[in-house]
Amino acid sequence: MATLTPTEFASAVTAITSAFGDPTRREIYLFAHESPDGVTASEVAERFDLHANVARHHLDKLAAGGYLEVTTTRPAGGAGRPSKRYRAIEEEVTLNVPVRQDDVLVQLLGRALAELGAERAAALAEEVGIEYGRAMASAMGEHSTRSFRAALHAVADALSAHGFAAHAEREGNSLRIVTQHCPFGAAVEEHPVICAVDRGMVKGMLGTLYGETSVDLVRSSADGERHCVAAVDDRA
Repeated sequence: MATLTPTEFASAVTAITSAFGDPTRREIYLFAHESPDGVTASEVAERFDLHANVARHHLDKLAAGGYLEVTTTRPAGGAGRPSKRYRAIEEEVTLNVPVRQDDVLVQLLGRALAELGAERAAALAEEVGIEYGRAMASAMGEHSTRSFRAALHAVADALSAHGFAAHAEREGNSLRIVTQHCPFGAAVEEHPVICAVDRGMVKGMLGTLYGETSVDLVRSSADGERHCVAAVDDRA
C-alpha cells in the first residue's frame, strides 16, 4: 500500500469528501453502479424523490470526481433533446486516491522546460494544461449550458480528484480557485514554470464547461505562498 505524506493524505480526504460527503450522493453512486446501462438525472430524481436539477448536481459531482462517466445519446430517429447517461467507471465499488507523482519524471519535466527558456516553456506548459483540462471536462459530458459558478465548482472538484485539494470561493467581487496541495511536489520550487500547467488545466476545463475565461495565477506555492490561488474572470 502506498504511503501518503500529510499533504497527500489531506488531498485524498478532500477529494473523497467532495464526492461522497453527502449521504444521498453516496446512495446515488451505488444506484448508478448497480445499473449496467447507467442512469439519467430523471431516473435518479424519481428514485430518490429529488428535483431533476438536484439529481443532476449530484451526478455531475460524481462525474467531476472521476467516479462516473457521461455519455450523450439522441432519441431514436434523432428527434428531441439528447439524453445524458451516467455510468460507473469501475466495475467494483472503489474510492480513488490521488496517485503520487513520480519525482524523477517531474524533475525531468522541469529541467526540459527550463532548457526552452522561460517564455516558451511557460507557453508550452500552459498549452499542455489546456489540452489536458479539455479532456478532463469532456469526461464530464457536454455542459455548455451550466452557469459560471457551477462550472467553477466542477473544476475545483476535478482538480481535487487529481490531487490538488482545490475549492472555489469568493473574495470580494472576484471568484477564485484555491489549491491547498500541489501533486508536483518540490519540483515547482525549482521549476516554477510547471505552475503554468495548473493554470492551463483551469483554462481548459472552464473553456469547455462554460466558455473562454481569463485565469490569472495570483499566488503560488512556488513563490513561498501557503496555497496556490487562481483568480478567474468570465468576462474574457
